[in-house]
Amino acid sequence: MAEIFTLLETRVLGALIEKSITVPDSYPLTLNSLLAACVQKTSRDPVIETSIVDIQATLDALRRRSLILETHSGRTAHYAHNAGRVFRVDEAGVALLAVLMLRGPQTIGELRINTERLYKFSSTSEVETKLIELSERDEAAGRIERLTHLLPKAAGSREARWCHLLSGEPIFTAQNNAEIQTNNLDPVSASEIDVLKKRISVLEQKIAEFEAWAAKLNADLGLKD
Repeated sequence: MAEIFTLLETRVLGALIEKSITVPDSYPLTLNSLLAACVQKTSRDPVIETSIVDIQATLDALRRRSLILETHSGRTAHYAHNAGRVFRVDEAGVALLAVLMLRGPQTIGELRINTERLYKFSSTSEVETKLIELSERDEAAGRIERLTHLLPKAAGSREARWCHLLSGEPIFTAQNNAEIQTNNLDPVSASEIDVLKKRISVLEQKIAEFEAWAAKLNADLGLKD
C-alpha cells in the first residue's frame, strides 16, 4: 500500500469503528473515551498502553489522511472515523478491517464470531468472499490497494489466518516462523536421536549378554528356562 499505518493508528481507527456500532449513544468519542477503548484489555491483541498525548497526535495524523472527523460540543472535542469512505469499503468490509486491526490475524471462523456485534455475516463463506474481495483490490479500480492478506497455514494449525495490510506486507508469515523454528530445532533433534540410538544399541547388547549368561547359568545348574 502507498501509506503505512502504525499500530496505534490502526488501534485508534479500529476502536472508533467498533464503538460507532456497539455504543452509538456515546459516539463520536471524546479523547478520554477513545483512550479507554484503545487500552482496554478485552477484545484486543496486543493489549497496549498509551497516553492522551499519543492519542491526540495519532488523531492529528489520521485527520490529515481524512480518516478522522472532529466535532465539538461546548469545549469538548468528539471524534468519528471516516474509514468506509476513504478506503471505499462497505459495512461488511469495515467490520472485518476493524476486528483485524483490534485483534490481529484470525481464521475465517474467528472473524465471523468476532464481527457479530459489528456486522451479521450469514456464513463463513460470506466472510471468506469478502476477505478475498478485499485482498484482490487494486488502484486501477480507483480504490486503495489490497487491504487483507491470507497468511500461509502454520505447522500444526487446522486453518490459515487472515491479516490486514494497513501496516504493510507481513514480514514474517506463520509459515516462515514455523520453518525458522523447525530449522533451528532440526540439528539438535538429530543429535539427540543419534545419542538415543547409541544408548539403545548398548542396552540391547547388554540385555543379549545377560540373557546368554542366564541361559548358561541355568544349563550349568540343570534348571529349565
